[in-house]
Amino acid sequence: MGGVPGSKVVSYDMGNLTDEFPVKMSLVVKEPCQIRHTALEAARVAANRYLMNKVGRTNYHLKLRTYPHHVIRENKQATGAGADRVSSGMRRAFGKAVGTAAQVHPGQKIFTLEVLPEHLNLAKIAMKRAGHKLPTPIQIVVES
Repeated sequence: MGGVPGSKVVSYDMGNLTDEFPVKMSLVVKEPCQIRHTALEAARVAANRYLMNKVGRTNYHLKLRTYPHHVIRENKQATGAGADRVSSGMRRAFGKAVGTAAQVHPGQKIFTLEVLPEHLNLAKIAMKRAGHKLPTPIQIVVES
């Protein structure tokens, strides 16, 4: 294959990693799909930035629970005049690695967020903002 491209996800644990928080919620996927590493990073940045500005760095723990293992390949097609003589179409179309993705199933948790009870509504907004970056319908589940 020629190697696996690096993931754009920078961090998997954000916020206060040492304290315990009483309220726990998760962002759950409703349909099976592939989520690219760029979409995971965009969702992480959106949620983390909102929480840092509204709640504060020490009042939450956000964890990304999926890792993009699946390698996505693309068969580049030649374009322009004379492209039909240059390219071989779909013959031996293995493709080059262009990125990675996480294959998720219905009911799988993508993010888990722990907060204090007084920040519950802000946490729901942050999770909803992260869900807007993902290519599938999501559900926010408050566990405790």
